[in-house]
Amino acid sequence: MPEVIFTGPAGRLEGRYQAPKKRGAPIAIILHPHPQFGGTMNNQIVYNLFYTFANRGFAALRFNFRGVGRSQGSFDHGTGELSDAAAALDWVQSVNPEAKSCWIAGVSFGSWIGMQLLMRRPEIEGFISIAAMANRYDFTFLAPCPSSGLFVHGSEDRVAPAREVMPVIEKVKTQKGVIIEHQMVEGANHFFDGKVEELTQTVDTYLDKRLGKREEAA
Repeated sequence: MPEVIFTGPAGRLEGRYQAPKKRGAPIAIILHPHPQFGGTMNNQIVYNLFYTFANRGFAALRFNFRGVGRSQGSFDHGTGELSDAAAALDWVQSVNPEAKSCWIAGVSFGSWIGMQLLMRRPEIEGFISIAAMANRYDFTFLAPCPSSGLFVHGSEDRVAPAREVMPVIEKVKTQKGVIIEHQMVEGANHFFDGKVEELTQTVDTYLDKRLGKREEAA
């Protein structure tokens, strides 16, 4: 898993990239939690999501937003971080020019950034949104939502209670051709402490349904 440095709007961005084994493989980008509250690309959930996609043959990238780790720049309250995510997608597409599709996965703050990127990039055909903070950030831009995907919350999340995102999910669920699913991990808090394995299994089960079983498991 090579370390990569690519150019972002505020300077270099630091990432970890897993190249696919097959040409034309889809792309997956994983976005980390809030930079000002310890969020980095080495977050355990981000790490697990990265390998969940890499093990399915995706061209997978996780990276540090501006001002985190070795990424240049400083926190920009979401505006600059969205530009970082767009630059990350541009970079992965530049090294995988035959990729036809992309998935975006985000954790907490990263899910808010990821869903905004989804609205701007039609090639994103699926999303995984973990612990979306609909109580802190405005998700109403999702109506209409262009792609099907999965929201996952912990039943004991006190930082971003699931009930706060349910109106958003219910609103976009009614769209023709777009299927939004919501799963709850029982007993999990906002950080899925002690429940990351269950969370990963929930995501795997969803991806099996959308993409088919992994080749290794077939």
